[in-house]
Amino acid sequence: MFEIFGTYPWLLPIVIFFGRICDVTLGTLRIIFVSKGERYKAPIVGFVEVFIWVVIISQIFSHANSIIAYLAYAAGYAAGNYVGILVENRIAFGYQLLRVYTKKDGAELTKSLNKRNIGATFIKGEGAVSQVHIVEIVIGRKSLGEVVDIISAFDPDVFYLVEDIRYKKKGIFTSNRWARQSSLNLKK
Repeated sequence: MFEIFGTYPWLLPIVIFFGRICDVTLGTLRIIFVSKGERYKAPIVGFVEVFIWVVIISQIFSHANSIIAYLAYAAGYAAGNYVGILVENRIAFGYQLLRVYTKKDGAELTKSLNKRNIGATFIKGEGAVSQVHIVEIVIGRKSLGEVVDIISAFDPDVFYLVEDIRYKKKGIFTSNRWARQSSLNLKK
């Protein structure tokens, strides 16, 4: 099927390396889609992932005496994990719960966030040493950095936790475009 590798044997490790990067990156995305309940995206990505893997593994088996092909396969796998993490962070698919613990006035923070169209819920709590205010915020993953900046400006000593959310229903959710716009308006 791939007679070109007989003519140009140096091309085989390159194809294996880059093919492996592609299939491992797609595997990372497939796992994310499965964990988020994306029942239509996960099978499509999985089909392409396995197709690439079958083509690459068939070339490994047909050139079973090439240590360079084995090394390219392993290096492609390692690089694919790295690239998969980069791609996953770039697309930032899904929502997160940001739970903020502050000794400052949580109601004030909640009002400030709500004015920016960022849904926030304020709860009073009792910490180990004193009373704390807990603010819970559900945001798109792409908005996390911007919301953390707002919270840190409100209270530099803030403690917060971030959790992934599989499902959400209703509520106030910011779009990344709005968050950028509002942060520009705040700087004026």
